[in-house]
Amino acid sequence: MRHEPIKIAILAMGGEGGGVLADWIVDLGEHNGWFAQTTSVPGVAQRTGATVYYVELFPGANEPGARAPVLSQAPLPGDLDIVLASELMEAGRAVQRGFVTPDNTTLLSSTHRVYSIAEKSAMGDGRVDSDALLRQARRAAKRFVSFNMEQVAERTGSVISAVLFGALSGTGVLPFSRVQFEQTIARGGVGVKPSLKAFGAGFAEAGDALAGKPPQAAAAGGALVWPRHPALDPLVQRAQALPAGVSAIALEGIRRLVDYQDPAYARLYLDRLADLAAAPGGHDTELLRETARHLALWMSYEDTMRVADLKTRGSRFDRVRDEVRSQGDQVLEIEEFMHPRLEEICETLPAGLGHWLSRPHAVNRFVGRFTQQGRVIRTSSLAGFLLLYGLARWGRWRRTTLRYAIENGRIETWLARLRVLAAVNPQLALEAARCQRLVKGYSDTHARGLRNYETLMSVVDRHPHALAPLTLKELRDAALADEHGHQLDACLKRLALMA
Repeated sequence: MRHEPIKIAILAMGGEGGGVLADWIVDLGEHNGWFAQTTSVPGVAQRTGATVYYVELFPGANEPGARAPVLSQAPLPGDLDIVLASELMEAGRAVQRGFVTPDNTTLLSSTHRVYSIAEKSAMGDGRVDSDALLRQARRAAKRFVSFNMEQVAERTGSVISAVLFGALSGTGVLPFSRVQFEQTIARGGVGVKPSLKAFGAGFAEAGDALAGKPPQAAAAGGALVWPRHPALDPLVQRAQALPAGVSAIALEGIRRLVDYQDPAYARLYLDRLADLAAAPGGHDTELLRETARHLALWMSYEDTMRVADLKTRGSRFDRVRDEVRSQGDQVLEIEEFMHPRLEEICETLPAGLGHWLSRPHAVNRFVGRFTQQGRVIRTSSLAGFLLLYGLARWGRWRRTTLRYAIENGRIETWLARLRVLAAVNPQLALEAARCQRLVKGYSDTHARGLRNYETLMSVVDRHPHALAPLTLKELRDAALADEHGHQLDACLKRLALMA
């Protein structure tokens, strides 16, 4: 008879059914002659820390005269038999906390990512390397089983907890049969059919992972299909005529800008790339590729119309319903917190009117009073939806707005700078093209990034012949590391490049 309990930790985010999974494991044990206990420690929020559910199973509950064991209420580092993680970063956190050990622990994890707040708020690419997380998990665990459980859950119309339960059964680390696992789901009485389907898929995927087989292909769909519109054919042909390393990005740029504005705007995008390619030194493939990528991003800058458009799309309502698992005729309410500054209001107006309103006078001060506090707009209500829908439709006249005039001027200045630098030092032009990464986001985020970008470009303009490409890269990395510009200022002082 086993004298130590089986110790299981489940790390799951809100909405993924971590509590249901813990209850399933407890029910599985209790209905098959085991003592079982579960506790949970809630995380701070969905992506600042997952809830940790802890389960202990001990045999002998159905034996005559059995005495209830004293079970622990919290997981201890180095003392877990099984760790289940609903997302790859949570598997990494389990390893970091010492829950996973190479001599004892079986680790089951989904390979998909839900980016953390720190990753999303980084000025540059703040994503943690998924391959590094996988390598870390493999080294830390006695046995590591992983596949994209979110994809399996979507394919089967269920949630990750059911897939994890199937994977747990498929690994064979618990002394229960598949039938006993499935009976546990059936006893729950809620969503039994999709849960069993997801369980079966998770069971199969775990078996394939243990056998070293590649994961099953995702369901067909999601391939890029170009709309059959005559205005797009010449644009696609022009993009495909670009060098191989550039054409794929240019095609994505066209797709993005047609969605953002219209085919004429995408044509302007290709014209700008052609001007750079025709300039001395501008035909460099790497420079063209980076410019194509960053130009598409800059030309699709986030203004109030773009934000309103994205928030009122039917696909967004469908996604929210899917994320919260809204069923049938359930009422769904969506509230948007919006806090436009006076500058955004001015920039949304036609250029002349926006310039006038931005100057200090009585009307400026009157409008400014209404921007002191944010507004909550319920887009699931008719009034809230129509308000944002009307703002989104104003995007048809985006080219008349003050924001377009400002951003268009900045883009043309950037491209002119790249053409000049390409003739002098193509590598420096490449690094200058990549500096566009600093200009992103909306409201205060955009303002801070733009300030850092303009600081770097002033350095480039003062030292076009003497500035080394690696120096500009170092300055850009410093700007991306600190949104307030403190590290950039320190780097400029160290390199004696302050204005």
